[in-house]
Amino acid sequence: MIKIRKNAGIYIRVSTEDQVRQGYSLPEQLEKLQELCKYRDYNIFKVYEDAGISAKNTNRPEFQKMIEDVKNKNINVVVSYKLDRLTRSVKDLENLIVLLEKHGCGLECAVDDINTTTANGRFFARMTTVLSQLEIERVSEKTKFGLIGAIKDGHIPGNTPLGYKWKNKKLVIDPLTKDIVIRIFDLYLKGYSYKKIANIFNEEKLLDKNKWYDSAILRIIENPIYKGDYLGGKTTGKPILYENVAPSIVTKEKWEDCQVQARKNTRNYTRRNDYIFQQKIICPNCNTVMACKAPGGSKKKYIYYQCKDCKEYYKEDVLKELLIDILVNIIEYDITVRKFFAPLLTHKLENTDELLLEEKRKLNDGKYEFEYTRKLGSKTLKMVPILNKDKLIKNITHYGIIEIPIKPINSVILM
Repeated sequence: MIKIRKNAGIYIRVSTEDQVRQGYSLPEQLEKLQELCKYRDYNIFKVYEDAGISAKNTNRPEFQKMIEDVKNKNINVVVSYKLDRLTRSVKDLENLIVLLEKHGCGLECAVDDINTTTANGRFFARMTTVLSQLEIERVSEKTKFGLIGAIKDGHIPGNTPLGYKWKNKKLVIDPLTKDIVIRIFDLYLKGYSYKKIANIFNEEKLLDKNKWYDSAILRIIENPIYKGDYLGGKTTGKPILYENVAPSIVTKEKWEDCQVQARKNTRNYTRRNDYIFQQKIICPNCNTVMACKAPGGSKKKYIYYQCKDCKEYYKEDVLKELLIDILVNIIEYDITVRKFFAPLLTHKLENTDELLLEEKRKLNDGKYEFEYTRKLGSKTLKMVPILNKDKLIKNITHYGIIEIPIKPINSVILM
């Protein structure tokens, strides 16, 4: 009996943590797996190497290439040093086992002694991954606990905020820049906008900068670090406020007053006019969407739309009148079609068979023959006419046989 050698795909992976903690270097993994393939008499098809990538998910370049080779039947056994080199997730392992089984591919791990070609091997693989995932979750809990302790001890993660500097890995107040932060809060409470404060700083070239932006002022006003608190977990969608973990530059009362002022400003900037043609009017000269305009003052306001490029403008009242005229014309057209043309079209569609048979009787005595076949519903009509082909098609078209189906009146689209 001829024994067919299996094509093996060797998968090796290491993250920075693994390499430091347990010494799973890539060359060592590769050497072990090459020896295993030689012992099993496997033909090594390809080595897939993911360096410095975690196994928390399967979004790894070489891992995905290996999966494609499995689907394309290029390899029929995946060889790995340990199961956690492939995945640490129970869900991902289950998906992997199902995929390998579907495409007739096995899985072998050198250290864990796993072979998914048997029921016992698959069971052991699942149990091993459950324990591996438990380890990850426990390490994650310890990391979070350590991070919380570090934050409470004054070790704030992230970039250095304006007004602070680092000393012994902790945030301390920078005497050279703290007055700028205090001034920003004071100006904002006096009614200055973010943009106006940024313009003042640009004119003064504060800190030798001429690119102060209103967005930077906004971030300073909203950052609770200036009242001594740190807001963590913003990227996870579950923010946590750690109070009194850094020295404050402004009082909590002043910071809260600025947040109240910001909410008032937001309400004051609420749009007071309804622009019914907003983002719907295009300049006839340059095809630019025209902007909405409404002059201020106590007098009656005339809303208009203006092109920012060629300065063309139209009053909204004029556009309303034009729109009403167009709608009236559309309604009148629809009423006319329904009243006069719809009955005629309905009569033609209902009596098409009779008209065609009458035409056939008229053309029954022909001098020369050619056959015209037309599918009409479930019937096929064949005629041998005396007239020339062009006149025949003209007559048949006259009685309603056309290449484009007639649409219902209510589905006509007017441009």
